[in-house]
Amino acid sequence: MAFTFEKLIVYQKAISFADNVCALTEKFPRGYGFLSDQLNRASVSIAANIAEGNGRFTIPDRRNFFMIARGSVQECVALLEIGFRRKLLALDIHCQLRSDLEEISKMLSGLINGLERRKP
Repeated sequence: MAFTFEKLIVYQKAISFADNVCALTEKFPRGYGFLSDQLNRASVSIAANIAEGNGRFTIPDRRNFFMIARGSVQECVALLEIGFRRKLLALDIHCQLRSDLEEISKMLSGLINGLERRKP
């Protein structure tokens, strides 16, 4: 692993989540491209913002990108709920993805809180 953010467990989990979402949305029926696109973008945004935030030099910049990643987690929750209500997701898949998001959200909060403690 060449980049330090790749060692972060939260990043690894975010990549796995995005990969799972991409595989899942490939199976969405025609007419749900809008939901597939938005869910893919939000899921990829989690990992992308963790990576970008880790590359920033100042604590406020890092915090901002980690907060954006956490916001993308929240966005995914809403999009998954719509997918579930439209019967695009089975209950077990919906519950697993939500559980993954809860874990990622807690880990992001830990990263953010860790930055807060490091402030001078």
